[in-house]
Amino acid sequence: MEPTMKSDQTTESTLLILEIFHSLQGEGPWAGLPATFIRLAGCIEPFCPWCDTPYALGGGEEMSISSALESVRSRPGSRVVITGGEPFCQWERGLSQLHEALVSQGCEVQYETSGKAGIPDVKDALVVCSPKFLDRAWRFDPKDRERVDFFKFLAAGSDWPEAIDGFVEKHGIDHDRVYVMALGATRQEQIRGMKDVFAFCAARGYRMSPRLHVLAFDTERGV
Repeated sequence: MEPTMKSDQTTESTLLILEIFHSLQGEGPWAGLPATFIRLAGCIEPFCPWCDTPYALGGGEEMSISSALESVRSRPGSRVVITGGEPFCQWERGLSQLHEALVSQGCEVQYETSGKAGIPDVKDALVVCSPKFLDRAWRFDPKDRERVDFFKFLAAGSDWPEAIDGFVEKHGIDHDRVYVMALGATRQEQIRGMKDVFAFCAARGYRMSPRLHVLAFDTERGV
């Protein structure tokens, strides 16, 4: 299927893209599954002090929808993970068109979002939201709760157990929809935090998620 064009039919939409690569999903509900990753540039302040992809907060290169599709087609499999930065910053710019094109060619699509840019009503995709607790407040709009399939939390900050429990209780989220990951952009940081996360999830009935790419490759990018 040809990508959707802008209404004047003269200029194809573009996205600010940092990288497209094939790998295994390292975390969340697709952990361990092969997928092609599209990392979009840009995010919304306040930025996370523990961000493990600070290079995605800005920059990126303009890429047309058709070029992005061709890059996906050149890689094996049909799973696509769209991440960032914050991917939904570019939903109106052209991401919605890319989404429609990916679905039309039979791709399974997963979004990784913080929720800070709002969450559109995405059809035919898995939406995994990792809300951010910054400056003593959750950066999440309650109206978006039903647009999220799974919530994924980092065990970040000294009071992360209370913060996560408070969010889950406030929004009435089924515990089976909650993943918790150890904070850490390095292998050793991950290993140090996993014991506490394991005990927390076992006690609450949450799911524990590894970060397989960090455990396997430490700080390497594009894996």
